[in-house]
Amino acid sequence: MKLTVRIWRQAGPATEGRLVSYPVDDVSPDMSFLEMLDVLNQELIANGEEPVAFDHDCREGICGSCGVVINGQAHGPERTTSCQLHMRSFEDGDVVDVEPWRAQGFPVIKDLVVDRSALDRIVQAGGYVSAPTGSAPDAHATPVPKPDADLAFDNATCIGCGACVAACPNGSATLFTAAKVTHLSLLPQGQPERAQRVLDMVDTMDAEGFGGCTNTGECVAACPKGIPFASIANLNREFRKASRSGRP
Repeated sequence: MKLTVRIWRQAGPATEGRLVSYPVDDVSPDMSFLEMLDVLNQELIANGEEPVAFDHDCREGICGSCGVVINGQAHGPERTTSCQLHMRSFEDGDVVDVEPWRAQGFPVIKDLVVDRSALDRIVQAGGYVSAPTGSAPDAHATPVPKPDADLAFDNATCIGCGACVAACPNGSATLFTAAKVTHLSLLPQGQPERAQRVLDMVDTMDAEGFGGCTNTGECVAACPKGIPFASIANLNREFRKASRSGRP
């Protein structure tokens, strides 16, 4: 396959960026999208040019660090992570645009690399259990209803890639926050800090500059792990309930 890849190049946060076109030849349909970028970077380095900066780590669809916008879609045309997207999803001769996540909460560092630490700070605001729960209980000592356990697991699969933010026309992190809040609100260990957790995490989400949710559903369509849309409704319920109980 031969492709023309138009990639966002930006030297740093304070500089202007632009799309730069590069021809990429001999692309195997079995390559992952990141492997294609590796091939391009090898050519750029061999020609004495600056390679394209992009984030990656596990390359197994687990860590969430590889996210880019491909032809206007977060992670590209398939519902998976960029590292698990294969070049057979494209046709010979295609022009492929590659851009970083676009959101106020994700400032560009260089080229395709953005600062996603705002998501970490949302989790640090309350997405954990710190209340003493004693030693590990015996198996099945605290029954959890099967529907609750299944829904908690569905939300726990969030890898924090930020595709929901990138896909949202408002740049909202509501689905991400909802997944973290819903996961813990369904489990016994999450009950002692339940109200304060949602208040603190939503406050931090707003303070980080993410937009508001208007229920367009683009976040759910882009999520590679299938976080359910109902989690956003659950976040709203949890927040209203906690707000009525009064802030400490």
